[in-house]
Amino acid sequence: MKATMVVPSYWGRKNDEGWRKTDTVYDHPTPLDETGTLGRLLKSLSLLENKDFTLVVLGISTAKDIQEDVESKISSIIKEADTEVKTLLFSYCHLAKIHQYLANNDKEKLGSLLQLNGYSNVRNLCVFLPHLLGSEVAVLIDDDEIFEDPRFMDKALEFIGKEKDGDKILAVAGYYINPDNDFLINKKIDPWMTCWNKIDCMNQAFKEIIGEEPRLKETPFVFGGNMVAHRDLFTQVPFDPSITRGEDIDFLINARMFGFKFFLDNQLFIKHDAPPKTHPTWQRIREDILRFMFEKSKLETQESLPDMVRITAEDLDPYPGEFLKDDLVERILQSNIMLSIEYLREGDKDGALECLVNIHLAKSKSLPPTNPFQRLLQVQKNWKALMEYFASEKISSEVCNRLQLPRD
Repeated sequence: MKATMVVPSYWGRKNDEGWRKTDTVYDHPTPLDETGTLGRLLKSLSLLENKDFTLVVLGISTAKDIQEDVESKISSIIKEADTEVKTLLFSYCHLAKIHQYLANNDKEKLGSLLQLNGYSNVRNLCVFLPHLLGSEVAVLIDDDEIFEDPRFMDKALEFIGKEKDGDKILAVAGYYINPDNDFLINKKIDPWMTCWNKIDCMNQAFKEIIGEEPRLKETPFVFGGNMVAHRDLFTQVPFDPSITRGEDIDFLINARMFGFKFFLDNQLFIKHDAPPKTHPTWQRIREDILRFMFEKSKLETQESLPDMVRITAEDLDPYPGEFLKDDLVERILQSNIMLSIEYLREGDKDGALECLVNIHLAKSKSLPPTNPFQRLLQVQKNWKALMEYFASEKISSEVCNRLQLPRD
């Protein structure tokens, strides 16, 4: 079974240049004058017993004017790592050639689904490239992780494509081990979190799904940095470009709507050691507000259609289901009021004001301008057309030759 592992690597301006308002926002892009975590991940590949796969590193930049520098930086890191795994770089120069190929063949519209900007678009490339390279399986990993299990790849491929209780297993989720070697989130619970008990809900889900037998079970959550997908799934269902955060769980929701189940393997782990997030608390909550409001609306706007499954918030309990129910706006209201009071006690009036903005966003975004479910149907239709187009051996081989990406 041919597999391609894909690793997105996010890079930003040098430290002395700082961040600009026009730059794309990612959680922790590596400044160009730092080494980052990619090299560490690549070196940890040597631990794997099974190296019979292709690795593609996606080079992502926060700004257009540093794209060439990002490509050069990642290329040097790959060269220095000198892994035993066949490793390829895919970045802006390669994407431009694909767009040009599609335009030359009157398929320019399909190219809009292939972008190196935004988490969902990046994840779509994480499954498109294995398809282009002729792989049956895509393994999604992040560059702030470390392989510590020599049998990781064997486990990743152990169940994919096989059957369980009459269901073909087309998506397997692994999980993260934190630097403290625990899979639970060990963070301080502040008073404002009383109504925003996200950590408690996540830990409850982790205990039930990761911490208990059997080894393989259905899951309501998935980690984008430890995910295995079969082409029978990823050629049918895309990541939704309309969501800016939480694209991994949103993908799981999309898949379930189209009749595909996600299973978690409680032996498929990877060490997750990310740089600290620098965004203020009010901003991290805002990102959650927008994603949960979007997903709640997607569930509420579902229609009964052939070959589709209606998914409820309860189907996704305890997490993320707990944040997709009718009390979501009230949770946002109460938690942001409490957080704003904490900011005021600390003398941070700007932080307190941003909490009030969060409340306003929750009220104003409760009904999105476009129907999320209908939009998903259109994106999925275009995605299937894109993947069917590149299912042609002739077309995929032509494009790989232009990109100098070995397909076999």
